[in-house]
Amino acid sequence: MGSIRRYMNFVKPYRREIISTLFIGAIKFAIPLLIPIFIKYVIDDIIGNRELSTDIKIHKLLFVLGVMFFIFVVLRPPVEYFRQYLAQSTGNRVLYDIRDRLFEHIQKLSFKYYSNHRAGEVISRVINDVEQTKDFVITGLMNIWLDLATIFIAVGLMLSMDVKLTIVSLLVFPLYAFSVKYFFGNLRRLTRVRSQALAEMQGFLHERVQGMPVIKSFAIEDFAQDQFKDQNSNFLDKALYQTNWTAKSFAVVNTITDLAPLIVIAYAGFQVIHGHLSVGTMAAFISYVDRLYDPLRRLVNSSTTLTQAIASMDRVFELIDEKYDITDRPDAIECKDVKGNIVFDHVSFAYDENEPEVLKDIDLEIKAGETVALVGMSGGGKSSLVSLISRFYDVTKGRILLDGVDIRDFKVRSLRDHIGMVLQDNILFSDSVKNNILLGRPDASEEEVIAAAKAANAHDFIMNLVDGYDTKVGERGVKLSGGQKQRVAIARVFLKNPPILILDEATSALDLESEHLIQEALEKLAKDRTTFIVAHRLSTITHADRIILIENGQVVESGTHEELMAKQGSYYKLFQVQQLN
Repeated sequence: MGSIRRYMNFVKPYRREIISTLFIGAIKFAIPLLIPIFIKYVIDDIIGNRELSTDIKIHKLLFVLGVMFFIFVVLRPPVEYFRQYLAQSTGNRVLYDIRDRLFEHIQKLSFKYYSNHRAGEVISRVINDVEQTKDFVITGLMNIWLDLATIFIAVGLMLSMDVKLTIVSLLVFPLYAFSVKYFFGNLRRLTRVRSQALAEMQGFLHERVQGMPVIKSFAIEDFAQDQFKDQNSNFLDKALYQTNWTAKSFAVVNTITDLAPLIVIAYAGFQVIHGHLSVGTMAAFISYVDRLYDPLRRLVNSSTTLTQAIASMDRVFELIDEKYDITDRPDAIECKDVKGNIVFDHVSFAYDENEPEVLKDIDLEIKAGETVALVGMSGGGKSSLVSLISRFYDVTKGRILLDGVDIRDFKVRSLRDHIGMVLQDNILFSDSVKNNILLGRPDASEEEVIAAAKAANAHDFIMNLVDGYDTKVGERGVKLSGGQKQRVAIARVFLKNPPILILDEATSALDLESEHLIQEALEKLAKDRTTFIVAHRLSTITHADRIILIENGQVVESGTHEELMAKQGSYYKLFQVQQLN
């Protein structure tokens, strides 16, 4: 029940709306309970009253019909409207708050979490599971209480008419309660299993949709279809098992509830035949039994709905409970007035406790404004090293100092505010070019955006797009070439204007013209900043103030291009191999 208690924290701000909905709902549910009373009155006091003349009977019948018409046609519709509107709007507001909290949470989760979890599964929890929990608000906090109130009111009215017949009407209640407890006890677990299978299928689908160019280029549509069938079949099996159990539950419970009217008709019929009960009372009771067991059927539905809602609730809070790998210390300070002196003080790093270290005892000092190139074979630890500067991961041993302060003493966001990154595969959002550049500084003016684009050698190609700066770039910037995407990414770093710059394979896999334009923009960007360049092509970093060769997580050589070439060590050999190619 812990999930329910936690969920109620999101519901509490809407107490008034829920109470209002319950009050209006009580009126809405009470109105139909008048029908059996009208039926009894019409049969016993009008039609069956031999002392009244035909004209008086018609007059009384018309009066009763007029009252019922007013209640059901004039009074009930606005009551129904406000009940539905309040219930749905309250539920949607609760979901808004939960999704808002979840999005804030998933933005704080580390790269380690996203490397171990598929995006589609996270999306499934934020969208599907949160949507399912709405039923807890609508059903659990509103409809159940109204159905229970309906049952108590109906039983009270029935007792006022005939105690024995009321007891007969309630004979199947214990059997009903037992069947609900037995059948719905296992449903929560089955629902969680089904939801997990759905999330896995959504995760698979999300990856394959994003990777559609790969599927098409390798012509593996049939293979991908078979893989999807496996995921889809897994979900179908879990869904059918849950559906089978639910269907059994409804079959048994509905059979039990259907027995009640038959028992009432049998007993009441005998009572009427022997003159112990009026026909109107019998008709009213049969109508009340229907009014009594309709809420019971809804409660059975509610059991299923609530079970699914609580299972989804568990999955939502499972995500909320994911711990942050990177957090601010209690006494963390704002990162201000950054000069850019960075020291790696005996830094070692492993992605996981059980994995080998990818960086081993790195000892480096980079001066403010210095351009440092990190080179070496793939997997040597270059990208891991620069990812530590922004605290995408924290060091396993040692420390990293920025202007003499351990970067873990800074508030994470204030630290990242002073770092700009240009990667090999920069992600652009499915928005306009302008808005993608504005990510560098959302409050920048249009003139500043254009100035940044010009500095990145991007302005000319942007102006040639269909809508200029307002052109939508498509998902992940699919409508732009690789070089164009890179220049937009560089433009947003120009706009951010950070004192520390990280270029991770920023010019790889580009045509010569794009590489020239980007290299020119990057050199302009790196001026007067502390700059780290991760590169495979050594010809692009010969201008660096210092080149550091990293192999197997360790610094092997360090110096200028000329110094390292003169040593004729590992760097020299690597450079010669690339020149020959």
